[in-house]
Amino acid sequence: MKIRYWYHNLKFRHPFTISKGTKTHQPTLIVELEHLGIKGYGEAPAIAYYNISVEKMIEDIEQKKNFIEKFALTTPDRYWHYLHHLIPQNPFLVCAIDIAAWDLYGKMKQKPLYQLWNLDINKGPLTDYTIGIDSIDKMVEKMKEKPWPIYKIKLGTDKDVEILQALRKHTDAVFYVDANAAWKVDEVLKIIPALQEAGVELIEQPLAKDDWEGMKILFEKSPLPLIADESCVHESDVEKCADHFHGINIKLTKCSGITPALRMINKAKELNLKTMIGCMNESTVGSAAIANMIPLIDHVDMDGPLLLEEDVATGIQYDFGRVKLSGKAGLGIEMEMEAV
Repeated sequence: MKIRYWYHNLKFRHPFTISKGTKTHQPTLIVELEHLGIKGYGEAPAIAYYNISVEKMIEDIEQKKNFIEKFALTTPDRYWHYLHHLIPQNPFLVCAIDIAAWDLYGKMKQKPLYQLWNLDINKGPLTDYTIGIDSIDKMVEKMKEKPWPIYKIKLGTDKDVEILQALRKHTDAVFYVDANAAWKVDEVLKIIPALQEAGVELIEQPLAKDDWEGMKILFEKSPLPLIADESCVHESDVEKCADHFHGINIKLTKCSGITPALRMINKAKELNLKTMIGCMNESTVGSAAIANMIPLIDHVDMDGPLLLEEDVATGIQYDFGRVKLSGKAGLGIEMEMEAV
C-alpha cells in the first residue's frame, strides 16, 4: 500500500462555540491509502483539548510510513490491530487510516460499507443539527436559518434556561442539550425541571469527565436520559459508563476508528446502554463513515458538513435530518479534485 495525506483548515459557516471555547476553522487530516490502483480515504480532525494536532499526525505518519505501507491488507480489523500497536499514542491518526482502510476494502469488494455489514441504510435515526453557544438572538437566528427536526443545543452558560426558553418559542423540534462537561451536580438537578418544560429529550455529558460520583447521583435522580461523551473515549470506558449514564456517544476519532466503534456498539447493547455516534466537525469523508453505521445506533450527530463552509468530498445528502448516501462502494464518497 501507499499512503498520502493532506492538511485542510476548513472554515465554519458561523464561529463554533462550546463551553470549552470558540473556533472559526476546523483543522483536519485527510489520508489516502492506495492498493492495486484502488484508493480509500479517511479523516481525523484535530481537537485542541485532546492535544492532538494535524502536525502531530503528519509527524507520526512520516516516522512510521514504511510500516504503515508494508502491511498486506486482508481485512480492516486486522489492519486496525496492527496500527493500534504501531501508533499507540495517536488514536486520531489510527482512526483516519482505519476509515481509509474500510473505504479501500469496500471498493475492493465493490460494495458500500453498510452492505458489507448487512444493514438497511434506509433504517435508523435522523441526524441532529448543532446550535453553538452565542447570544440568544444569534442562536435563534441560526436555528431559523436551518429548519430541522432535531437540534443539539450547546449549553454551559449562565443563561442556559433562557436560551432554551427562547429557542422553544420558535420551533417544536426535538431538543438535545450538550453541556460539554460544564455543569455541577447541583446545577443539573436545579435546572432539570426547566429542561423538561422546554422539551429536552436527553442530556449529553453534563459533568466533568471523571466525576463518576456525581454522575452516579444524577443517574439515580435524573428523569432525562444522560449520554456520556468526554467520559466515553475508549472501548474500556463503555463498561464504566453503565450505572452512571443511560447511553454513550461514540466518536470515531477519539476511539480510533470504525473498527473499535463497531465493538463499542455491541458492548453498549449488551449493557443496555443507548448508543449515539457523534461527529467532531468532520468533512464529508469522516461523516460518511458515520453515515454507513446509522442503522446500528439510536441517535446520530453527523452535521459536520452542514456546519462547515468548506468541504473536501461529495457523496452525502441531507433531507431534513434523513441522511442519504450515494450507494457507491466503500464510504460512498468522491473526493474533490483539489484534494487529490
